[in-house]
Amino acid sequence: MICDHLALRTTHQPKAASMIIQRTNPRRRPKGLFVGLATVDLAYVVDKIPPRNAKISVPSQQVSTGGPAANAAATFAFLGGRSVLVTAAGRHPLGTFIRQDLERSSVSVHDIARYRKEAPPVSSILVLKKSGERTVVSANAAALAPISFKFNPRWLSGVSIVQVDGHYMSLCIAGARLARSRGIPVVLDSGSWKEGMDELLPSINIAICSDDFRPPGCRDDRDVLEFLAAQGISRVAITRGAAPIIFVDNGKHGQLPIEKIRPIDTLGAGDIFHGAFCYHACGMGSSFRDSLAFAARIATASCLHPGTRLRPGV
Repeated sequence: MICDHLALRTTHQPKAASMIIQRTNPRRRPKGLFVGLATVDLAYVVDKIPPRNAKISVPSQQVSTGGPAANAAATFAFLGGRSVLVTAAGRHPLGTFIRQDLERSSVSVHDIARYRKEAPPVSSILVLKKSGERTVVSANAAALAPISFKFNPRWLSGVSIVQVDGHYMSLCIAGARLARSRGIPVVLDSGSWKEGMDELLPSINIAICSDDFRPPGCRDDRDVLEFLAAQGISRVAITRGAAPIIFVDNGKHGQLPIEKIRPIDTLGAGDIFHGAFCYHACGMGSSFRDSLAFAARIATASCLHPGTRLRPGV
């Protein structure tokens, strides 16, 4: 049941919090498990992208935890769910920052790199002031050498939904396989085709991909939809920025329009979309289209504010 309308603007809350949202009855809080990438994001708002060999100064910076799985987990938690993230952070001070920042966002973290000393992935981000478009440079999962691990079955205890982002692919495959074998729906968040994804797809129930996702041999969105259907994935959506979302639900095709806004910052909007989708999809009787529509509203609202978390005074 839905109760309690809240509008919060506090530290460590996803920026989607700026819109009035509805939270779930605490006695029915869903639990989501998110598997994949967590980064340290260093973001700067710029008037223009600097040319080669140039230096620019900006009036402020934003430092927070980022990454598809981490941002989705933080959004799921803010909306009222119990959120767990399986990722690689490590013992480096920046890894400590990731864990502490996520804990302040009510995300429980299982760190498969807890004994590693290397720095975790760091993303450098330029947000264009005029349009809200962002440019990102990151080593992503390649920042850490391959990690030996065993996916702990207890991490799935009480979980209603699992999301994997394809980073740390062997980790995502192990988690998705185990979840699917237990009848827990598995959602794929993917912005690009990654090595090993052909092994991951058989364990996916729902795929929500960006317009840049192109499996081998696929030239356009129609090819992508056909490719994923051939993998046995009956619910697929492709997000396309401000353009309508296209989706297939058990063979039925549709489009979902996106509210037109003047974005301030599009950073993390896709990740927030996925976290909101997973939260809504846990509701009894939630249709695929309704969950996509809910996620689109939250992600659109997030684009009206800078960064992926709201700060005091913003």
